Amino acid sequence: MARRKKRAGKGTFSNVELPVAKSYLTPSSRNRLLLAGGAVVTVLLAWVAVDSWIGNPQSLSNGPLSSNHANLEDNCAACHTEDNEVSNAACSTCHEKHGDELGVFTFASHYLYRSNDFQRVVPSPDEEPCHACHIEHQGRDAAITQVPDSRCLSCHQFGSFNDDHPQFEFATSNLPDDDALAFTHTRHVNEVMERGGLEDVEQACLSCHHPRPEGKSFQPIAFDRHCDVCHLTTSMRTPPLPVRSAATGPAGVETLEAIQQRGGPATQWAYFLNPNEFRRLGDRVVKGPLYHRDPWVLENLRGLRRALYPEAGLADLLTTSPDVPLNELATLYREAIATLKGQVRGLRARPEPEVQEELARLGALLEELERRLDDPYAPLDEARFLLALGPASSSLSETEVEQIEALVTALTEPCQQCHRVDNATIARVRQDQRTLRRAEFNHRAHIVQRRCLDCHGEIPVSEFLGKSEPAQASLDRAAIHNLPRIESCQECHNPKLASNRCVTCHLFHPDQSRRSQLLLYIGDEPEG
Repeated sequence: MARRKKRAGKGTFSNVELPVAKSYLTPSSRNRLLLAGGAVVTVLLAWVAVDSWIGNPQSLSNGPLSSNHANLEDNCAACHTEDNEVSNAACSTCHEKHGDELGVFTFASHYLYRSNDFQRVVPSPDEEPCHACHIEHQGRDAAITQVPDSRCLSCHQFGSFNDDHPQFEFATSNLPDDDALAFTHTRHVNEVMERGGLEDVEQACLSCHHPRPEGKSFQPIAFDRHCDVCHLTTSMRTPPLPVRSAATGPAGVETLEAIQQRGGPATQWAYFLNPNEFRRLGDRVVKGPLYHRDPWVLENLRGLRRALYPEAGLADLLTTSPDVPLNELATLYREAIATLKGQVRGLRARPEPEVQEELARLGALLEELERRLDDPYAPLDEARFLLALGPASSSLSETEVEQIEALVTALTEPCQQCHRVDNATIARVRQDQRTLRRAEFNHRAHIVQRRCLDCHGEIPVSEFLGKSEPAQASLDRAAIHNLPRIESCQECHNPKLASNRCVTCHLFHPDQSRRSQLLLYIGDEPEG
């Protein structure tokens, strides 16, 4: 049999010389495909090079920036380093005042904001950079402030809102039980409804709880708006009080005439008070009618307190006690500053050298307090407003101390119908009992779905409607925060209905109101 002639161009491979065609190894169709692919890659590389060279590298971008950052889209270097990283310093260039070591957008500020503990203002290696939570290049309509829950839960081990979130009482666990005001909701709701001829209990609630314009929180309760219709009427008077003399010693009150003769920066009101409001009964005096924050009562109370606690410090500049949470110490400074400003205004027109000397002293103290208050990160000194731990004057005998304390009780008898008086000082009332200060809640958005008592049910208002006796103090007192149960929120805020994400209610960055002070930025050139 004739041997078949070997086809030209055919080769072999392996030690057994298996035949194979060269075209099988490099087929002509594949060659054309490789050439086309190489041409495409060459064109793309050329485009990237030209795009980068002209300074508008759109081909390297992950996507359009959000509308807030759209003006940076042609300037990648404004945010990115050569290694394509985004540093917090780049964010701070626009979002923080240059050179501000503790800006409102930093993690350190977040720790301080949450705890008011200045020892926590330290960098941590576990802190997430800004861009880890605020993700860019998601398009013009992306809301980069809507941080996913996973970023929050990496530090806060609470679980989801519908799973392991604690009850809201945790926010009040460290707050003082503020019983400085004798107040019961059940009694006052019935009184308001009867006086106003109201039938809807929610109308009675909103007659005192006035929402702010944005509807999120409420304005503080004020005596002049909410209380003076019933309290401190024209018939209210003090009991007969002993007038200070050599016989009474410090256990007596100063008359209006004595205060006028003594003068002083804190007694300018004495020249304008109606003398007919005082009735002298031998060695005693009666004041009536009385006013809320009555200046004569407060001045005498201040004098009695000064006799008991001569080292009162700045407490004399306050109307009430310095009992505020540590995160609200600025309130004491603001009140002291307001008092000092009133005293300074009353002395400016007095030419006497001793008056000008006192004016200079008050001006220096005022400047110091304002400087301290203007620094948002300066620790405020609570001790400057505290009274001594007990009567400290060695010149007073035990009998004199008892007489002064008895006079304090008589002087403040009308006040004690509502207020508590401790250490010759009216206890401070929390006008604004807001507790969830790091969260937002919009009452206006919820009132169309629920009514006040649907959520705020800890105080049994409905059970005592129309009853003459108010609820017992254990159920109804001023200190009860009356926060809703989390179950009432979970009825709507769940994966099937309204949003239940962390950022729906919670804030990360502190109050940014100071950022609106544009003078902080004028004349301050960005670094780098």
